[in-house]
Amino acid sequence: MGGADKGLLPWDGGTLVEAAVRRLAPQVNTLLISANRNLARYRALGHPVLPDTLPDFPGPLAGLLAGLRQCATPLLAAIPCDTPRFPADLVSRLSAAMTAQQAAAAWAITDEGEHPVFLVCRQELAPSLENYLQHGGRRVREWLRQVGGLPVPFPNESAFANFNTAEALAKAESSRTRPGED
Repeated sequence: MGGADKGLLPWDGGTLVEAAVRRLAPQVNTLLISANRNLARYRALGHPVLPDTLPDFPGPLAGLLAGLRQCATPLLAAIPCDTPRFPADLVSRLSAAMTAQQAAAAWAITDEGEHPVFLVCRQELAPSLENYLQHGGRRVREWLRQVGGLPVPFPNESAFANFNTAEALAKAESSRTRPGED
């Protein structure tokens, strides 16, 4: 997106990160935000902000590791901020599947693809993730499979539509019929 901070791009009268916070907050007890830039703007949302603790910002797993290190609960849920329509029951469905299958982690899949950055995992996986990253691992799905993660089906692919370009974001915003109706 031309170097723009995705979380701060406009969406639904606010920003993408504000939409993500509104959607995720009812699903979790505590909310943490992973960010490496514009930290004061993210802190203004009223939740702890965790920059990556690894050098060179090695991708979403570095943010997940920062979250696992600060997590005060047995489970951590993670979502990307550029997908504001993720399911309102995402965390409960992933957590329930983990519990039922006694899995260490779970992530979302649909008929059209896998969405490994929408996940719930056990806090105790922090050492495994740190080791994976220290040995050059960067793929979320690969790490999830290594730790015995479970793909969990979701019926609605459009709920996982992310916006990787400013044009896609603008098109999605203009096609909305009512604010807040995601």
